[in-house]
Amino acid sequence: MIEAIKNNNQMFSEWRRHFHMNPEISYQEHETAKMVAEMLKSFGFDEVHTGIGGTGLVGVLKGKYESDKAVGLRADMDALAMNELNEFEHASKSKGVMHACGHDGHMATLLAAAWYLAQEREFSGTVNFIFQTAEEELTGSKTMIDDGLFERFPCDRIYGLHNMPHVPEGHIWLREGAIEASCDRFDIEIVGKGGHAAMPEGMIDAPLVMSNLIMAAHSIVSRNVSPLESVVLSFADAHAGSGTYNIMPKTATLKGCVRAFDEDIRQFTLKRLREVVEMTAKAHGATAVLTIREGSCPATVNNPEQAKLVAKIAAEIVGEDKVDADCRPLSGSEDFSWMLQEVEGCYMFIGNEGAPLHNPSYDFNDSIIPVGASLFVKLVEHNLPA
Repeated sequence: MIEAIKNNNQMFSEWRRHFHMNPEISYQEHETAKMVAEMLKSFGFDEVHTGIGGTGLVGVLKGKYESDKAVGLRADMDALAMNELNEFEHASKSKGVMHACGHDGHMATLLAAAWYLAQEREFSGTVNFIFQTAEEELTGSKTMIDDGLFERFPCDRIYGLHNMPHVPEGHIWLREGAIEASCDRFDIEIVGKGGHAAMPEGMIDAPLVMSNLIMAAHSIVSRNVSPLESVVLSFADAHAGSGTYNIMPKTATLKGCVRAFDEDIRQFTLKRLREVVEMTAKAHGATAVLTIREGSCPATVNNPEQAKLVAKIAAEIVGEDKVDADCRPLSGSEDFSWMLQEVEGCYMFIGNEGAPLHNPSYDFNDSIIPVGASLFVKLVEHNLPA
C-alpha cells in the first residue's frame, strides 16, 4: 500500500463517516455531490464539472507531463431507501435512507486517491474522477453517458470497484470476462374476466393464468438453457384480487427480473419469456403483456488485458495470496457495465467482511480505504507513466 495514503486513513475515514451520516437516494445526491465538488476543488483539481446526468460530476486532474492519454476512475454516490439499525455515532441522520451498499466508502476511496494524486501529479495525461449518480437504479451510468460523459471526458481505460462482505477483508477479487450479471426488470399484466367465485364458467380466471404462467416461465431456465450456462429468472411480486373471498379479479400482475452473464442467453430468455407470457394467457382465453422496465443493464464484462493488469498490480499492493484473479461471477448487477461497453477497463471486489450488502446493520470497513485508493493510484501510474 502507498504509505502516505495508509498514514492518512483517519482523515479518509472521517470523510466516509460524514457521507454515511448524510445519505441521499438516487438522483437526489445534491449535498453529496456539492461536498465532493468542494473537496476536489480544495485538492487543486484543474476542473470540476457538476450536473452530469442530473447529480453526477467529474473532476479533471492533469499530470505534470504532457500526454493525450486519459484514465477514468469511478465511484457511485447514492444510498438506499431503508432504515438503519446501527446505533453508532455516524449512523444515518436521515430517516428511511441509509448507505447500506458501501457507496460512502467508494466515494471516500476515490477521494483518497484524488487527494494523493493531486499532491504528487507524477503522471502524464489526464485522470477523470467520475462520481456517478443512481447506481442503485441501474440507470445512473447510462444517464451520464447519454449526457455526453465520454464525449466531454474521453477515457482510454476505466476502473471501478465495490466492497464485498463475503470476500476476506482486504483481499481483491476479479476475473476476465463477465463478473456480474445483466438485469432486466419486467412487469406482466394479465387481463381476464372477473366474476363470482362460485361460477367459474362465466369468467376467465386471471389468478389461474398467473400461476400457470409462473410455472411455465421457470421451465425456460430448466429446459431451454443449457445446464452448463447460467440464467436467473425470478418473480418478486405477484398480485391479484382486493382482499375478498368470493370476487374473482379481472386482472393479475407480476413483477420480476432476469439475470444472465451471456448476452445471447439474456436475449433468448427475454424472447422466450415474452412467448410464454402471451401464449399461456391465450391458452386460457386471457391476454397478457410483458413490459421490460427502464433500469435494465447488460452484464459487467471486464476486458481480459485490463483484468490481467489489475491482478498484477493488486498482487503488488496486497500480496499474491490475497488476490483471486478468477473469482466466481456474482449474479447481482452493476450499471458500471454501461461504462465498460464504452471504454476498456476492469471492475473488481475488495473484501469488506461484516453484515451483507443492503442489510440494515451494514457498515463499510474503513480499513480497506487505503487498499482501494492505492490500487486506483497504481493503475493511473501504470497507464499514464511520468
